[in-house]
Amino acid sequence: MKKSHPVRRAVLATAATVSGIVLLLTLKPASDPGSASAAGDRPPVAGGQSPQGGAQAAGAGSASGSGSGSGQDAGTRTVTGSVVRTEYGPVQVRLTVSGGRVTEAAAVQSPSGGRSTDINADAVPRLNRAAVAAQSAQIDAVSGATYTSTGYRQSLQSALDQVGADGPAEEPAEPSAPAAPATQVLTGGVARTEYGPVQVRITVAGGRIIQAETLQAPSGGRSTQITENAVPALNRAAVAAGDAQIDAVSGATYTSAGYQESLQSALDRAGG
Repeated sequence: MKKSHPVRRAVLATAATVSGIVLLLTLKPASDPGSASAAGDRPPVAGGQSPQGGAQAAGAGSASGSGSGSGQDAGTRTVTGSVVRTEYGPVQVRLTVSGGRVTEAAAVQSPSGGRSTDINADAVPRLNRAAVAAQSAQIDAVSGATYTSTGYRQSLQSALDQVGADGPAEEPAEPSAPAAPATQVLTGGVARTEYGPVQVRITVAGGRIIQAETLQAPSGGRSTQITENAVPALNRAAVAAGDAQIDAVSGATYTSAGYQESLQSALDRAGG
């Protein structure tokens, strides 16, 4: 058979075609198109987020804080009054003031020794309580502790002056009325009577007599007994009346007259 025979050319062409097909099948990728497609279609996972969606978004979080604001104190001050010298010893008062009110009063100094210690052990606590209750120096004297009470009031007033608080006034002053002077302790002149001298001392605050006491009075014999009854009555009458026009005590005419005279001289020093 010749090389150029048509049949031979057809056989060769068929063999070449089959060989090409076999070669193409040999070079075909082994991967699964389905799996490749599935991998390409899966959306990317967002940053910071787990596949289960449990992670918090970026910047998210929780914060807790507690602010407890305690209010400021109204301003507590401790002021000490001046030392007042009395016949039995010095008296000095210390105050604790909060919110414009006296919350505590204490006697830093008070007469002591002998009977004074016993007297003031009872008198000083009572004066302290009275100062807090009154919120001013207008407090009653403790019976049997006249000198201590007088000194206490003076020192108390000086302490109140330091904080600019004289306590609540009983009655508001008229707008045109002049300011009342500070507490004064005034001693009247000695009035000579047939039975002995009489001398009065008064404490004036806000233009009113808040205390009267007798420094001298007739004594000896029957005069002592008469004076012991008359003098307390005259002292009370002077505070109640606010002037020297008080009634004489029956049976103590001379003492009463001397008392009125000395009381008037003390009032004159206070300007009536």
